[in-house]
Amino acid sequence: MPETFASRSDQRARFANYVSSLHLLVGAGLVLVGLTLVTPFAFEAYGDNAFIALAIAGGLLTIVATRLAESAPTHRALWLIFGLGIALRAYVLLFDPLLSSDIYRYIWDGKVQAADINPYRYFPADKALAFLRDGAIFPHINRADTAVTIYPPVAQFFFFVVTRIGENVTVMRLALLGCEALTVTLIILLLRRMNRPVTRVIAYLWHPLPLWEIANSGHVDALMVALMLLGLWIALTGQALRGAAAIALSVLVKPLAVPVLAGIWRPWDVKMPLAVVATIALCYLPYLSVGWGVLGFLTKGYLNEEGVSAGNDLWLLSLWRLVFGEHHGDVVAYVVLAVLVLLFKGFSVARSPQDSIASTLADINMLLLLALLLLSPNYPWYFLVITPFTALCGSAPNWVVSIGAVLLSEQLDWDFYIPRMVTKSILFGGLLLTWALVAWRTRMQRTAETRAWR
Repeated sequence: MPETFASRSDQRARFANYVSSLHLLVGAGLVLVGLTLVTPFAFEAYGDNAFIALAIAGGLLTIVATRLAESAPTHRALWLIFGLGIALRAYVLLFDPLLSSDIYRYIWDGKVQAADINPYRYFPADKALAFLRDGAIFPHINRADTAVTIYPPVAQFFFFVVTRIGENVTVMRLALLGCEALTVTLIILLLRRMNRPVTRVIAYLWHPLPLWEIANSGHVDALMVALMLLGLWIALTGQALRGAAAIALSVLVKPLAVPVLAGIWRPWDVKMPLAVVATIALCYLPYLSVGWGVLGFLTKGYLNEEGVSAGNDLWLLSLWRLVFGEHHGDVVAYVVLAVLVLLFKGFSVARSPQDSIASTLADINMLLLLALLLLSPNYPWYFLVITPFTALCGSAPNWVVSIGAVLLSEQLDWDFYIPRMVTKSILFGGLLLTWALVAWRTRMQRTAETRAWR
């Protein structure tokens, strides 16, 4: 009888904890709704600094919600998580893109291809394309008179297909939300394979970065992330070559996905690199009428414009220059060193025994964070590549970087401008500090375990 009474008491305590967690999760969701509702109006009234403050608050709230979701009753929590995630996306769709005009170039590239013209051939403002101009898309295209498109072939295929459905911002954003649906599905499948609570998907669905950079701004990175996770899922279920081909497709949306290949490659396996090269070659084939022009604006100004060629926006190099000054050839030296570091880390990941899906994903996550640190992008949407890993791995470095990325949401109309070097120092300095704290904590735990065994 005492044991039965104790058992029932434990059950009541667990039930009360579930109910309490669910109520707190509802409260967190309501606060997140409030923050999201006011963001467009705060942005219009006070500029980017108001947006950044609200987005960071939303990100911190998502960390709390993720912890609560793990202890809440799964079925009810999932209804709340998905319902709120969908509702927030439907709301931000009502507003024109707040922080970026890239989506207008996507639609333009689709229209150009529909006219049977290579999108890598002409600037949007070129007279040869005058017949395609309209009042809804063309006036909003950035770099219209200075740059051909920068987007790789798989992105171009996507632009063409979507614009055959509708040549407008709403259709393009809905298509990218479809990519998000695939991403969320794959996150849940991977969580189940790792025997982790599927409610951890909240870390992606409620995260402010994909909410604003995909549902509102409509960045094509959503396609890259979906293809990347699809390739990982295929590879981790025993079909490595097919998985590598899918990841190669994601690379041809945004090259940031390249490090992921190291997580599924095994040293001296020649088939996989050949499959990746063949996939890339086949995708570029329809656009080769312009020769090297298929590399688009990337080789004709983007690296200069973004401060990469001069090294001004490479964060680690900028720190070096603050201490030791600028020297001739330091950019080349930095790039070579960065490539070697990534190759070394990638090769070590490829050689490491992959005991589980969790360890593979953790290694890939680390590679992506290292790539972002070395490249130090200037825009927040580049960090979408790591947002699925907030749910899959849940590491502190991921949260720091994915939430801190909104600090890069800068425009020219700031009332209070913070230099990019400062925002990057906060962002990447936070990453390095978090890595150090995680390493110290891991070491202390191992020391304690060693002493316990003695």
